Amino acid sequence: MRPALYTILFSNRRKTVAQEIAKGRDIATLTLGSLIIPDKLVLEGILVKSYADVWVEIATQLGADWSLAFQIAPEKWEEIIAGAFNKSGYSVTLTPRSGDHGRDVIAVKDGVGSMRILGSVKAYAPGHLVDRAHVHEMLGVVSGDQKATKGIITTTSDFAPKLLTDEGLARSIPYRLELMNGAKLQEWLSGLVK
Repeated sequence: MRPALYTILFSNRRKTVAQEIAKGRDIATLTLGSLIIPDKLVLEGILVKSYADVWVEIATQLGADWSLAFQIAPEKWEEIIAGAFNKSGYSVTLTPRSGDHGRDVIAVKDGVGSMRILGSVKAYAPGHLVDRAHVHEMLGVVSGDQKATKGIITTTSDFAPKLLTDEGLARSIPYRLELMNGAKLQEWLSGLVK
């Protein structure tokens, strides 16, 4: 009797484990592995060789359901943005977590119309808005980098109201400083994986 009971219990447990693994697959694609493939260390950080397959899956999932954006860790968001610039044809450097001088990502496109974009990534919860001080700080970072063409602040949330009525900022937007809120970010990522 005991072996038969053991077999029944074990087979039921195996089914439960298999069911849990199957349910967890969607979550696992959002949390496992690096989202970028690093090339080498450079003066400003890590040069990105390419985006990883998991980046494509995450961008696809975010295109369908933006609420998933708020479950992703801030450092992974920096990789998502680095991967997006890489997919857009830029040479990308992911800066270190500290001492990055206000830049999380540096995206460079050479040739005619060459650009050097300094990116700041803010992974904020809904309702937590990027404030005026951070936007002014990024404008200062862009102004202080003689090679920078423009700065782009991306956020999973949104920006404080009335930012564009600030004369100092309004003159710089969108050519020197670009503000990309969650809705625009979702649209950009979705467009990259279509």
